[in-house]
Amino acid sequence: MSGALAHKNDDNSNLKAGKPISPQKATRSMLKEAVHSNKLISKKGMLERLFTLMFQGFVYPQIWEDPELDLKAMELNERHKVMTISSGGCNILNYLTVNPRQIDAVDLNQSHIAMARLKFTALKHLPNYEAFFKFFGEADSKENIENYDKYIKPHLDPAARKYWEGRDISVGRRINYFKKNIYRYGLLGKFIGAYHFAAKAYGQNMRALLEAQTMEEQSVIFKDRIAPLFDKKFVRFCCNMPVSLYGLGIPPSQFEYLSESSEGDMAALLQERLRHLACDFDIKDNYFAWQAFGRGYDRENRVAVPRYLKEENYEILKSRLDKCSAELASLHEYLGQQEDQSIDRFVLLDAQDWMNDEVLNALWSEITRVAAPQARVIFRTA
Repeated sequence: MSGALAHKNDDNSNLKAGKPISPQKATRSMLKEAVHSNKLISKKGMLERLFTLMFQGFVYPQIWEDPELDLKAMELNERHKVMTISSGGCNILNYLTVNPRQIDAVDLNQSHIAMARLKFTALKHLPNYEAFFKFFGEADSKENIENYDKYIKPHLDPAARKYWEGRDISVGRRINYFKKNIYRYGLLGKFIGAYHFAAKAYGQNMRALLEAQTMEEQSVIFKDRIAPLFDKKFVRFCCNMPVSLYGLGIPPSQFEYLSESSEGDMAALLQERLRHLACDFDIKDNYFAWQAFGRGYDRENRVAVPRYLKEENYEILKSRLDKCSAELASLHEYLGQQEDQSIDRFVLLDAQDWMNDEVLNALWSEITRVAAPQARVIFRTA
């Protein structure tokens, strides 16, 4: 990998059987390999194919795994080379604040790779921190589009530029997400929006949690206004439908694990996880809660924002961008190209929940081969 703004995968560099294929076809092919375990004519097979169809598009404008926990678990330092799944791309820049030797990000979804590269290019070429924060911290200004055309677009790699210049029926050019609040878009943004709509239909406003002054008040608001929504028949019905949770990036196999662990009461499980998010951390700096309940970041105080959006990290990150890359590839493809004992830290997110035993064994064989002495692997699971 040669750096943040030079990538292997432009429009013509995804190879299959020696022939170039488009990023869209590469995404479809890799998702099919990762998710499809059952025949099309079966119920599970149909659900798997519906999931891959929905997951081919834009899913995560930000990553939902906490980088502070990642950094604590990895004990990351300047000697380490990191491999991570890209997702929304902010994790790459969050890790970069501690200055590892190199960060290589991979993802099956071309939208996520395009988002990561957009963040890299914007960080490098926007004129100042305020423009950068307006673009990704606020993400709803016409000025963002003007800055994209002037400062970012000329420097984007061909594949990322083609993606953001592509069309979306709801906004026109995809880059227009950034003048309408990108955090309301993507599969996850629409999922969160649907639950905000349902809450309003029952007379509640989920943004009320952001007005809490203490953690005790957070708990009261959640208990009185939000928790009762999970007792509603319609909400309970939706929670028990696998397709309803595709917006969270939960594939059918992962849904089964969750359903079993909750003894079939998915509404209760999701209520408890939302309670943990809403009540167990101070809302003043919990930007995940701000996204869930407010569909954006803390613009006024800029405390509830990820590391990469904090002003004190802006110049630091700009100076380290040559240590980052983002590539459209599967874990197996990427790891298969690496030298023995060459990677110090692996961030798998919840990717293993998608995999069957054969794929898991193949993945860990590669990890074992390329892992440096004292390497660490971190991951989540349903």
